[in-house]
Amino acid sequence: MHQYQNILVHALVNLGDVLLSTSAVALLRQAYPGARITMMVRPAAAELVVNNPVIDEVIVYDYKSRHRSLRGLWHMVRLLKSKRFDLSVSLDRKLRPALLTWLARIPERVGPERLFDDKPSRVTGFYTKVISLSYDIINTLQVENVQEIVRGFTGAQGSADPVMADIQPENEAKRQRLFAELPLKKKKIALCVKGTFALKDWPQERFAALIDRLDEKQDAAFFVVGAPEDKAYADAVIAMTSVPVANFCGRTGLVDLAAVLKQSDLFITVDTGAAHIAATTGVPQVVIYGCTSPKRWHPRSARAHVLSSYEPCCPCSLAADACPEHLCMRRITVDNVVAVAEKTLSMTTG
Repeated sequence: MHQYQNILVHALVNLGDVLLSTSAVALLRQAYPGARITMMVRPAAAELVVNNPVIDEVIVYDYKSRHRSLRGLWHMVRLLKSKRFDLSVSLDRKLRPALLTWLARIPERVGPERLFDDKPSRVTGFYTKVISLSYDIINTLQVENVQEIVRGFTGAQGSADPVMADIQPENEAKRQRLFAELPLKKKKIALCVKGTFALKDWPQERFAALIDRLDEKQDAAFFVVGAPEDKAYADAVIAMTSVPVANFCGRTGLVDLAAVLKQSDLFITVDTGAAHIAATTGVPQVVIYGCTSPKRWHPRSARAHVLSSYEPCCPCSLAADACPEHLCMRRITVDNVVAVAEKTLSMTTG
């Protein structure tokens, strides 16, 4: 097998997808142990891959702002040329990075025939090697789909877990400051109550009732994590509860969040990138799925337990107002989540 020395991996996708793609980078590292591996990501995902043990360098490509112009495009082409990559691997099947690697004349350009859906794409015309994923990708864990790209090119065997950036002393210091704000309890229960779009959301009043129910049986401090724009939504949930709940939305970076979750006893969340971050820390978690399917998006962790009503229409891509019944989430009751949460806690403490 040819030993590539300077590899570019591009994954200009959302946070959770970037973290899942690090498992494919780990396989690349195994196949080419002497290679230098650079990963190109969007700004929001950079923290996941800086100080990451399987990645040597990170290129941040903000193609929706300053790099969007023709001048910005050529600036990135010149940068890629200067790095003298001998292999690029697409873990996103997006047009812009495929065009960049072609213009930069990277000699070997590998990418999947399909990845996020079954639709054909002319993007593959920019690859020198197209990897066929000749199975049902919709009902296969996405972490395996991205690894199949690497397996298909290198002939590597086996599988790897996603790899989070290393927790640094400053992240641990942030975790300690946040936890100092919590009441002194035996356990710490983290929650993420807001998804990236409305169809992922479990009703706010059910999250509030869940907290109240768990408080009756657990000596636990509760806190909510999320993005800055989730703070008001989380405040509305907290206002419905009868117990103190800290709102940490917007107060943690991605690696801070990993540090916080690693020292928690339980994480309850809807389908978000945070669930995949949590999986890298080993924290027991309960993940509530609605329009997305755990068959594809289950976190790579034996300590992750999922709840889904598995509606016939799942997975779907409707707008929230096109599905007012939202049965996929409404059929998951507070009792359902309490039962799984308590069982998960008992498995870790008993």
